[in-house]
Amino acid sequence: MSTDTGSDQVFQLQEQVRQLKEAVVSHAVVDQAIGMIVVLGRVAPDQGWIILREVSQHTNVKLRDVAETILVWGRTGVMPPRIRAALEDTLDRQSPARFPGAPPER
Repeated sequence: MSTDTGSDQVFQLQEQVRQLKEAVVSHAVVDQAIGMIVVLGRVAPDQGWIILREVSQHTNVKLRDVAETILVWGRTGVMPPRIRAALEDTLDRQSPARFPGAPPER
């Protein structure tokens, strides 16, 4: 085995480790966001996943980024209007629950 081949293998393994670490973090963020949707919308976890996915698709924002936005909203109360609107619309279709901070229905 030449030094270049060994260096390439080390680099590839380091890249795989980096990707796996990122995947673990992303999975945790998505799971936590689903948990918030489950509580917020009074839906089953499977529905929470569907809602998160639909919001991602309707806003053209990566699912992990939508999940992170939901977690930030849980801590700060701040959510970009486009994502908030998509989440409200999707929850309205999937669940009878009211979105916290939404104006009262008339």
